[in-house]
Amino acid sequence: MAQLNFGGVIENVITREEFPLEKAREILKDETIAVLGYGVQGPGQACNLRDNGFNVIVGQRPGKTYDKAVADGWKPGETLFSIEEAAQKGTIVCMLLSDAAQIAVWPSIKQYLTPGKALYFSHGFGITYKERTNIIPPADIDVIMVAPKGSGTSLRTMFLEGRGLNSSYAVYQDATGRATDRTLAFGIGIGSGYLFETTFKREVYSDLTGERGSLMGAIQGLLLAQYEVLRENGHTPSEAFNETVEELTQSLMPLFAKNGMDWMYANCSTTAQRGALDWMGPFHDAIKPVMQKLYESVKSGNEAQISIDSNSKPDYREKLNAELKALRESEMWQTAVTVRKLRPENN
Repeated sequence: MAQLNFGGVIENVITREEFPLEKAREILKDETIAVLGYGVQGPGQACNLRDNGFNVIVGQRPGKTYDKAVADGWKPGETLFSIEEAAQKGTIVCMLLSDAAQIAVWPSIKQYLTPGKALYFSHGFGITYKERTNIIPPADIDVIMVAPKGSGTSLRTMFLEGRGLNSSYAVYQDATGRATDRTLAFGIGIGSGYLFETTFKREVYSDLTGERGSLMGAIQGLLLAQYEVLRENGHTPSEAFNETVEELTQSLMPLFAKNGMDWMYANCSTTAQRGALDWMGPFHDAIKPVMQKLYESVKSGNEAQISIDSNSKPDYREKLNAELKALRESEMWQTAVTVRKLRPENN
């Protein structure tokens, strides 16, 4: 375990140098890893584990997602099964279904969580809000988590590029005395860059806040607000989009991701420097109360309940698709379609 300095705070992290893939393979050599769900995280984790030499099977219901699993090389009756059969066969049962689907399948798979098995998650939702989800694991199994800090697509893409997506890890229940080893080996097996410790509760609080905040909700709100102000003041869609989204995502984000925001400030015009320094304070002061309100809503369980209630309705998918359609067909993101086509790599 390495100690690293993060902005003056010392944290313990696990790297691939101190926990090599060979060690992970040795720890999990007798395990059958059953990945339940082949939607968001399932493909990346399952394929990375398979490519790294682990014994992996997939559990998925028939449909488009099942067909995708077949296309990815999972063989029906050999490495691809129903969710229930995979749960029965697995010694590490991975709940990589959506939160709503986990609630739905729990009654049918809990019988297969026999003593000594491990129940694995990549999100703390089901366990943290167990009074709402009714996902209450038996006391004689390990309950563990590795949560990649990005999409399953990114996990797979970075793995194929020889890189790794950082992940948090947690042990909620150690019935075998091997839960930590199982967790770390799994995290290395899926191709994590490095692993940092958390708890199920901290993971879900930070995750729900992040996706509603700077990762998705807040960024869309910020981009749309600026785009609308520019358009309302006579700027064309192309100009408004380029100044709001294209320059941010194509030019600036890769640079401050690599070098930091201080480097970005130091390497722009003096006019941009002055304006950014002057206006970051007002934006911070305006946004922080909203973030505090969001975090309290997550912490209280309100956000979880909204998700559970919404996702359990029979017309959930229809309403979701309508909302996404409205977002996709908005002027800003329709402008994006044209701008992307004009990028040099597409010409």
